[in-house]
Formats: sequence, C-alpha cells, structure tokens
Amino acid sequence: MGLFDFVKDAGEKLFGGGESEPAVAQRDLEDVLADKSKSQALQRLVTGMGLEVEDFSVRFREGRATVSGKTVSQAEREKIVLMIGNTQGVAQVDDQLTLAAATAAAPVEPEPRLYTVKSGDSLSKIAKEQYGNAMKYPEIFEANKPMLTDPNKIYPGQVLRLPPLDG
Repeated sequence: MGLFDFVKDAGEKLFGGGESEPAVAQRDLEDVLADKSKSQALQRLVTGMGLEVEDFSVRFREGRATVSGKTVSQAEREKIVLMIGNTQGVAQVDDQLTLAAATAAAPVEPEPRLYTVKSGDSLSKIAKEQYGNAMKYPEIFEANKPMLTDPNKIYPGQVLRLPPLDG
C-alpha cells in the first residue's frame, strides 16, 4: 500500500516519555535501544489483537514504523497499518505487507478509504457525512475493530477505515 502519514502526538501512549536529555553519545545508544523496544512494543500490540499475519515484523526508527509480513486480506492489512499509525510517537507507517495469494474464488478488495477524525466528530457524524446516513456508524465501528473497542471513544487525529457499504 505504501507510506502513510499520521499525527505523531495523537494516539495511544505505548512508549512512555518525558525523560531528561542525556549526553550525545549516550543518547545515540539509547535511541537505538529505544527504537528496538518500540519495534517490539508495536509488534506485541498487533499480535495481541489477534490479527492474521504471518512472519510479522516491525522496525521503528525516528517516528517511522516499517511493517512487513503476509496478511490474509486487505482489511487485515489496513487494520495493522492503522493500529500502528494510531499509536502516539508514530508519524509514518511504511507498509511492506503482502497479501496471501488470491484464489479465483476470492473477491478483489477495493483500496482503502481512510478518514482522519476531527474535533467534534463522532462515528454517527462521520457516517452521516460519508454515507448520508448516521445510522451506518456500526459499519465504521466494525471495520475498525479491534483498534476500536467502544464506538464512543475516538479522538482527533485518529485515522479510521471507511468500509464500502453493501447495496
């Protein structure tokens, strides 16, 4: 899918922060170790949500997370990218994920439609704007599980998947 930009200071606080500045040489070593720790934390976040991905890995450096592995569907791929991108401290996600081999019976999935939450938004307001019907908010909620656990808990800067509606 490529490179996706996110709001670095928005999202779930997975990494901590607020430490004082050490000496430059020590800081370089700490940055490398911190990036490795952040890579592992992001990988645990995704695997802990039960998303289907084989040979999954995350490399984190200077605000950019590069993800690789093989997913079973475009939807799983999008969820992984969004889950990582919606983590505080992540400014970009470089999506190097591949899809499992498509079969003749498997439908071709459309490219993602993404929406960045603004102040004052709710899932019903987004559904009204995007689909013309506020009551379609459950479809947005379902498309963003397990990243979303409550339809009333979204925040400005968060990026959501907008699924195509059937019929």
